[in-house]
Amino acid sequence: MSLTPRLGQTGRALLGPGVALLFALLCGELLVLCCGAAPGRVFSALLAGTWGNPYGLGQVLFKATPLVLTGLAVAIPYRAGLLNIGAEGQVVLGALATGVVGMSLPAACPAWLALPAAAGAGFLAGAAWGALPGWLKARSGAHEVITSIMLNFVALALANWLVAAHLAVPESLHTPAVVAGARLARLARWLPALHGSALNLSTLLALGLASWAWWLLFRTRLGFGLRTVGCSPRAALFAGISPGRIGTLAMAVGGGMAGLVGCNFVLGYKGWYEDGFSGGVGFVGIAVALLGRAHPAGVVLAALLFGTLSQGGLAINALVPKELVDVLQALVVLALLCTSRDLRRAALAARQARSAA
Repeated sequence: MSLTPRLGQTGRALLGPGVALLFALLCGELLVLCCGAAPGRVFSALLAGTWGNPYGLGQVLFKATPLVLTGLAVAIPYRAGLLNIGAEGQVVLGALATGVVGMSLPAACPAWLALPAAAGAGFLAGAAWGALPGWLKARSGAHEVITSIMLNFVALALANWLVAAHLAVPESLHTPAVVAGARLARLARWLPALHGSALNLSTLLALGLASWAWWLLFRTRLGFGLRTVGCSPRAALFAGISPGRIGTLAMAVGGGMAGLVGCNFVLGYKGWYEDGFSGGVGFVGIAVALLGRAHPAGVVLAALLFGTLSQGGLAINALVPKELVDVLQALVVLALLCTSRDLRRAALAARQARSAA
């Protein structure tokens, strides 16, 4: 079998992200020039402050870890023809569940029990919140873009009320600390060069889940059904596959991935749930999934890119405003919308759903 068609298909798949990155790079150079700085010096400082030293690299991986999870939270439903805009709410409720279970365990609870209990609570909370838009669409036809984005506000308000009214440590906006057995070790414990970095074992969890997502999508019957529904719901029905059931399941798995973000922050970094910790990571996950073409490997690479930009913004702050990084991320998303037919179709569907509502 000739590899030419496959290579041509791969080239077309990479064309959109490649054009988006090139466009963002060119615009970034123009913005740097407008700030009165030399583009070469700025980009050299960005690389030196990220991949050029162990601490910077550790911080890049730390910031990329939640983006891998939220990218998967969007990519898996996207393969089923659904757009999960609710990852931010799923992140918040999942992290809150992780923190609540982690702090409620007995102080002497061993790690082999405490870690699965706290992480599992986060997964289940995110999965339940993610399944709701999928179930509403299967049940009543409600568009998942509308319901999932509205559920973000419900989740944020609910978490804020629970923490402020019932869970917070006095004169703070965070819950009590989780038990010692539920804490994830930092990698600096084994790699002293990473000293000071917040990188922890949740990064290995995120990479493992990305590998599992690839196996699920491309090596299982469920993954075949999920991709079939995404390509043609009518063909899936003729094949005996229920689009409603598959869609709800895909949204639940995606929500569970987002719910595990708490492992990085709650179990591996702070040790407690803190109000406002997410910082929009669920929304950035949408850009990560789109840039990664909803493929687990692409999601990992896109998360590394956005993690590099996030940490790089601190490294170049002495030369140009660090908000330049936010502009670059926005330009990548806009370029993707212009170069991808699938994304334009999804955006049109979302706009039509808003009009109908």
